[in-house]
Amino acid sequence: MSKGYVLEVCVDSIESALAAQEGGAGRIELCANLYEGGTTPSAGMIEIAKKNLSLDINIMIRPRGGDFLYSALEYEIMKREIELAKKLKLNGVVFGILTKDGTIDVKRSKELVQLAQPLNVTFHRAFDMTKNPEQALEDVISTGASRLLTSGMMNEAPTGAGLITRLIENANNRIIIMPGAGINKDNIKDMISITGAKEYHLTGASVIKSKMKYTNPKVFLGGIPEIPEYERLVTDVERIRSIVSTLKSAE
Repeated sequence: MSKGYVLEVCVDSIESALAAQEGGAGRIELCANLYEGGTTPSAGMIEIAKKNLSLDINIMIRPRGGDFLYSALEYEIMKREIELAKKLKLNGVVFGILTKDGTIDVKRSKELVQLAQPLNVTFHRAFDMTKNPEQALEDVISTGASRLLTSGMMNEAPTGAGLITRLIENANNRIIIMPGAGINKDNIKDMISITGAKEYHLTGASVIKSKMKYTNPKVFLGGIPEIPEYERLVTDVERIRSIVSTLKSAE
């Protein structure tokens, strides 16, 4: 990956992680359960990824799906997961904690940032669920986090590009602003032109059909038909290569 830009690929399987590396990504965000927006991957997944990858690995620290208002026990889980990341000498961790009023939980976030040292810390899209982006940016900066992942408070980053641009200007190099969500090979040139961001976050995934010969179409283990049982989203090597090429050519 070029030094001027960094491509972070969000993955929830070892297959996708290897594809991201082969495609030239600079870093992965390793998660589980992307259908829920990502949760903490298993210890086994983290260890196998560390053993088989040479690129930087950041892991999601999120004990469950849903909102980002965590109980005392959930907060303890997050601390234990960060300790595991440090033990395995990963590149960084990714988390976000909010208050019930839709603001950044500065106190607990700062505690986790300090616990994570010397690892890199990304405050994730919990930011996009806050009520005041300008104040939330200052709050995230005050935690000591290294970067902020955001879609510009929209479902997809290209739609929120205006706010992302403003956040980058307001941050004034005090924190890295990394656009993510809905970015692909067709719109990343526009994102570069509009926002001027240097780091980008995406999945670059394609649908892979199951190799099962027998299937039962009447059962959905996730409870809803929208979560398919016999297909998966897997990072596409060629999509990653194409985006890496675009970033290199933009320097």
